[in-house]
Amino acid sequence: MILRWLADQGPWVLVAGIVAGLLLPSVAAVLVPYIPHMVAGLLFLSALRIGPQRMRASMKGNMFGTLRVLLLLQLAFPLLVIAVLYAFGWLGSPFALAFVIIAMASSISGAPNMVAMMGFEPSTSMRFLLIGTAILPVTVIPVLWLMPALGGFTEVILAALRLLVVIGLSSAFAFLIRGVLWKEPSADELKAVDGASALLLAVIVVGLMSAVNAALVNEPSRFWLWLGFVLAVNFGLQFLAFAVLRRGPDVDRVAALTVMAGNRNIALFLVALPEQVMAPLLIFVGCYQIPMYLTPLVTGRVLKTLDEGSA
Repeated sequence: MILRWLADQGPWVLVAGIVAGLLLPSVAAVLVPYIPHMVAGLLFLSALRIGPQRMRASMKGNMFGTLRVLLLLQLAFPLLVIAVLYAFGWLGSPFALAFVIIAMASSISGAPNMVAMMGFEPSTSMRFLLIGTAILPVTVIPVLWLMPALGGFTEVILAALRLLVVIGLSSAFAFLIRGVLWKEPSADELKAVDGASALLLAVIVVGLMSAVNAALVNEPSRFWLWLGFVLAVNFGLQFLAFAVLRRGPDVDRVAALTVMAGNRNIALFLVALPEQVMAPLLIFVGCYQIPMYLTPLVTGRVLKTLDEGSA
């Protein structure tokens, strides 16, 4: 009952997580070491909701089209961003580095959960997450070559491969359960999974907001500057993707790519950043969680026009 209620209130549960992360810094600090485990749990819940049959059907789709879109988002787009920033002489600023990190990263791990929360089929988003993470060790090579300040190839590639292993193991375990023990879940049971996903997302963001608390208290002007930047970039990229894709016949694909356009797994690159580069970007990491977790509430309302248009 409680999980189904949380599913109904999903976007607001995420907002509550953001507020808790800002107001409870001591709790946020305690949760930080467990974030990787919670991300694995999130991937498990997403795969459990999708099931092996729907995932296989999704993977049998237009793989060439999927690769083409992902190469555009994860390779062509960051190269374009670097060219524009270089032309204006902005390439050395922390904001430029942050923008390039967003542009080159693959989808966030929670994207399928968010897409499901907004009422769309999550298997398409899972496909983009899996394939996008798999090709990341290749797509980052030219970008890192042009931006050596972002860290070394080895660290980034190892981080991407670790995430790929986590995705694979979490999904395999979930698909095994769906294929053997839970073949035909009811609508209420699937809704309970959505509620558990919303709750876990909210707990994760509490930990991810740990870097923001100190800045909000000690450097409020810097906090608001970074928050304005990530809001503009995240939602700007999402709404640009939606404007381009909205007339497509596959509404689940439009929803998946809209969410992915602005919500990228920046953590994969932060593990590779030198300490002197990482230090000024810590506040960026925390602030970036805010538009990310507001996506189901804000972008979800925009994406509802897809259902209205197809009705």
